[in-house]
Amino acid sequence: MTTRSKGPLAGFGWLKRGISVSYRHPKPLFGGAAFLLLACLMPSLVTLLMEFYLLQTGTQPSPATFGGIMAVSMLLGLLLVPLYAGYLQVIDAAEHGRPARARARDIFKPYRQGEALRVIGYGLALIVVYIAILAIVIAATGGGIVSWYMQVLTAQASHQPPPALPHGFGIAIALFVVLGIFMMGFYAISLGQVALRQRSVFGAIGDGLIGALKNLLPLLVFAVSLVLVWIVAAIAIVIVAALLALIGKLVATWLVFVLIVPLYIAFLLMMFTVMFGVMYHLWRDVCGDDIVAGMALPIAA
Repeated sequence: MTTRSKGPLAGFGWLKRGISVSYRHPKPLFGGAAFLLLACLMPSLVTLLMEFYLLQTGTQPSPATFGGIMAVSMLLGLLLVPLYAGYLQVIDAAEHGRPARARARDIFKPYRQGEALRVIGYGLALIVVYIAILAIVIAATGGGIVSWYMQVLTAQASHQPPPALPHGFGIAIALFVVLGIFMMGFYAISLGQVALRQRSVFGAIGDGLIGALKNLLPLLVFAVSLVLVWIVAAIAIVIVAALLALIGKLVATWLVFVLIVPLYIAFLLMMFTVMFGVMYHLWRDVCGDDIVAGMALPIAA
């Protein structure tokens, strides 16, 4: 499979197009995001109910019970991966001018068309890749980070002051930042290949690794752009919170809750559409078939 290397400013373009895609196709994207949000709440709801039951009965969860809760949560998380793929397919249909095929309920298409098992297999393989890369980073920085983290947990349990930072902590943090930036590109490209090109699991993972390595610089620009956008969003949130507090004082407190719930839901839906919009356009630039004028020449993987 051919992957392309993009220029640094492509990272800013991914963010810009990811934000604009929801405004250009609001009905299928926000509708699909609403379905996706409800589905994503299910694993948390199930685990919360199990934990609430344990608290009500006053029993301490055994290691087996804790492991069971984690296993159920992971299983439900894997069942969500086909919905992520379906949402990318909805964005692809909308962006290619196929409004009849860009329907919110089409996020369930991988289940209806029998593609769910392959996508779930991709999710399992992704967990293995994450664990392997994390183990490599920890091994590269020494085992001090793990032992320090265990000491922190012990200190918290016994209400003791936390231990001093271990040697090489700064290097480990820098590596984790680079790893996080790399994994953003890897996940977007590999999921796009599975969802939109029906690539095999290992083929998609290989494309994701190569594509992310070729585009580390635009991924870094994207990360910086995202931080700047979050700063602006944080300022806007503070202003809205101040206005809501003023309304609560001048009118009534209940009105604040009436206003804040739809605003919070709208914010979550916007986050979903932007996140998947960025992933789609990142994949489209690196692995998509349509190449706009001025794009760098393909580089064979």
